[in-house]
Amino acid sequence: MSVTDTQHTPPRATALDASAVVAVVGAGAMGAGIAQIAAVAGHAVTLLDSRAGAAAAAIDGIRAQYRKLADKGRMTAEAAEAAGRRLSAAAGLAELAGAALVVEAIVENLEAKQALYRELEGIVSDGCIFGTNTSSISVTAIGAALKRPERLAGLHFFNPAPLMALVEVVSGLATDRTVADTLFATAAAWGKTPVHARSTPGFIVNRVARPYYAEALRVLNEGGADCATLDALMRDCGGFRMGPFELMDMIGHDVNFAVTRSVWNAFYNDPRFTPSLIQQELVDAGFYGRKNGRGFFDYRDGAVRPAPREAVAQATPTDIVLHGQSAAAHALADRLFERGIACTWSDGKDGQGDDGRIAEAGGAVLFVTDGRSATQRAADLGIANVVLIDAALDHASATRIAVGAAINAWAPAIGAAIGLLQAAGFAVSRLNDIPGLMVMRTIAMLANEAADAVNQGVCDARGADAAMRLGVNYPRGPLEWADRIGLPAVRDVLANLARFYGEDRYRVSPLIQQHVFAGKNIHD
Repeated sequence: MSVTDTQHTPPRATALDASAVVAVVGAGAMGAGIAQIAAVAGHAVTLLDSRAGAAAAAIDGIRAQYRKLADKGRMTAEAAEAAGRRLSAAAGLAELAGAALVVEAIVENLEAKQALYRELEGIVSDGCIFGTNTSSISVTAIGAALKRPERLAGLHFFNPAPLMALVEVVSGLATDRTVADTLFATAAAWGKTPVHARSTPGFIVNRVARPYYAEALRVLNEGGADCATLDALMRDCGGFRMGPFELMDMIGHDVNFAVTRSVWNAFYNDPRFTPSLIQQELVDAGFYGRKNGRGFFDYRDGAVRPAPREAVAQATPTDIVLHGQSAAAHALADRLFERGIACTWSDGKDGQGDDGRIAEAGGAVLFVTDGRSATQRAADLGIANVVLIDAALDHASATRIAVGAAINAWAPAIGAAIGLLQAAGFAVSRLNDIPGLMVMRTIAMLANEAADAVNQGVCDARGADAAMRLGVNYPRGPLEWADRIGLPAVRDVLANLARFYGEDRYRVSPLIQQHVFAGKNIHD
């Protein structure tokens, strides 16, 4: 069985019947959201919180939300009323005795979760399933305190639970597969997209997402560009909904940094997850982001958001020559043609396109980055005026592109390269000569981490891609993206980064290596 289908075989269990009672412990935003979903699915839902009146208040809020949905035509008034009637507040754990499933959404503390489920073991039936909504604590560790740890699995929803499609179903070492399959089928019956995961640090999303922040922080630390420019590149070129710096500001640096440290510590300080001193300083200063007004950006009244930096307008070169058959070269040709810009296409007889160049103009030679710096590539090829362009979600539709130029490149040649790209309709943001630029190195590292998760049996390839698309709204699953770029190219980017920095951080996943050797894509 291939790595792409090991966890997409038919489930060995069916979803909980709608007549089954679901209990939710914890009436905060996550607990209330889970209760809202389960009641809509037809379950009687009992909500419990240690804070007096919190469960009742949460139920009032859920019912109000149902009415809003009915007013907007997203559910009928009758369905809204019925779902609201299925919700009830409990005064204590004893009232959860009849539950078929107990989902906890309490504080992220191992001892607290263990204590809750230990007490529940003496209250609920032997057939009751425990589903912890933990986002970072080991499911195996929570289950270790139980007499019957096989009944416990992770049921990790994403905030806001009613809107986010993804649910990670996480199996600890002792979790019975039937329990995991039942939760998988139940989440699907509730209208979610579940993925199976093994209980390792960060599960799927919080692990695979680390490079999205880490590579941006690394580029910033090396003076590649400012935060606003790097964010704009990831949005306008990479297709992500939010750039890494604005996203960290929204999450909160206290939370984001804590998760990074947790994953780093759990993997015994693997350099792939090394926290950033820049983010440590923000936390030390109490600059947590939007929540208190300052982070990478200033959110206080009157503050002006910095604009991304763009190269000043350059003249359009008159000697544009395109090379090769890459998607980037063809996209560039189409964009120039649409704007009536004259160019010629090399017939390849002179062999100049064999080195991967996609265009020439005004003495500049343009390449898509392969993980080497422009200066290194210029030295390797014996070409002075090397200008690199970044990867993109789609070079045909991207509105912005990053470029990096060799240190020894002539200013007029760099200007010609920028003029060519501007003539093709790109806003051009020039970075310092950072290996891999911004989008390419981030994509490569996201794909590498996803590949390692698959290789280590945390999830399968389709699960990894679905988790990142649905859990954090990535424009494309990282392994799908790697297949589109080409695994040999991704392998080369990582290997070049590793050689440049001399760090194990950029080691290539064995899964990528093996598929390159086999001449296959991850999803083949």
